[in-house]
Amino acid sequence: MSKTIGILTAGGDSPGLNAAIRGVGKAALGHYGMHIVGFRDGFRGLMENRTAPLDGGQLSGILTVGGTILGTSRDKPHKMPVGGKLVNMLDSIAGNYHVNHLDCLVCLGGGGTVKNALRLKQMGLNVITLPKTIDNDVAGTDTTFGFDTALGIATEAIDRLHSTAHSHHRIIVVEIMGHRAGWLALGAGIAGGADVILTPEIPYEVDSVAEAIRARVRGGKPFSIVAVAEGAMSKQDLATIAAARSAGRKSSKLRDGRKADDQEADAAELLYADRTLRLAKHLEALTGLEARVTILGHVQRGGAPSAADRILATRLGTACADLIANGRYGVMVAAKGDGTRPVRLEEVAGKVKTVPINHSWIGSARRVGTNFGD
Repeated sequence: MSKTIGILTAGGDSPGLNAAIRGVGKAALGHYGMHIVGFRDGFRGLMENRTAPLDGGQLSGILTVGGTILGTSRDKPHKMPVGGKLVNMLDSIAGNYHVNHLDCLVCLGGGGTVKNALRLKQMGLNVITLPKTIDNDVAGTDTTFGFDTALGIATEAIDRLHSTAHSHHRIIVVEIMGHRAGWLALGAGIAGGADVILTPEIPYEVDSVAEAIRARVRGGKPFSIVAVAEGAMSKQDLATIAAARSAGRKSSKLRDGRKADDQEADAAELLYADRTLRLAKHLEALTGLEARVTILGHVQRGGAPSAADRILATRLGTACADLIANGRYGVMVAAKGDGTRPVRLEEVAGKVKTVPINHSWIGSARRVGTNFGD
């Protein structure tokens, strides 16, 4: 009997999602004769049993389209908003899995999606994930689809900002997505020729950044581009969070430390708010140059996927269909060199692929004079 597979997209949207849906779908339908059921709006759609047909007609013409034809959400199966409360809906999701006679559920998403897929696996469901995120921070895979497209968009933005920075003798601070990992800011900063790159992996000193900018002025270059990941933190920021953690633990009457964690989270949230704007003001005061902030935001996630992301999504999608045909479940389809490999969900869930401090990109950037604020 032919197998029936379900597909959903979860988490933030990303270029290449439709290409991946197409890759899985066309290989499953045309090569293996499987039946496919799409679920709308991520795990919520599966919980509510909102299905979407995925046949040859729906899969045609979506390779180049951004976003996801299935829609997405950030709802978590075990903590889903229902009636104003967070409710564990794992049993409902498992029920709809069986109602639709699924042999496997394919979940396209990032790190959070992997953790949610693992929860379903632990309930006895057959699941496979494909790594999607512009941040490139999913563990166990060389790269994620969406990253190359976002990298190109961020690089083009820096290219365009060079002219206004040069014309007005300004510091242009460009905020690039990446809360936990600096791959996007690092790659775009190198490709766009940023003078300073700040990432979450390397805590920075504002004075070091300011001195690098002043040195450029002394060298006859009265402008600078600062590429900063949204999750980058100064050493002072980290000290503030550590102090909040320490104060919370000393005052906490709860042995599990929840109060300390709450104080730490509050401190981090305050520091995240307008952090890039505060950095720009500090640099103005320390250098005497005007500073302007550009926050790229969700534009990095929009639009048609790059050729590289279309190829990657297709590779991963067709490899996923192969794994299902062979009865291999409970894995993420990872990119490995020019090929793919299945990685157990347990090896990926809860892990973040950050930029190693000794990574070749960082070494190359330092050798061309890029400052990292350290």
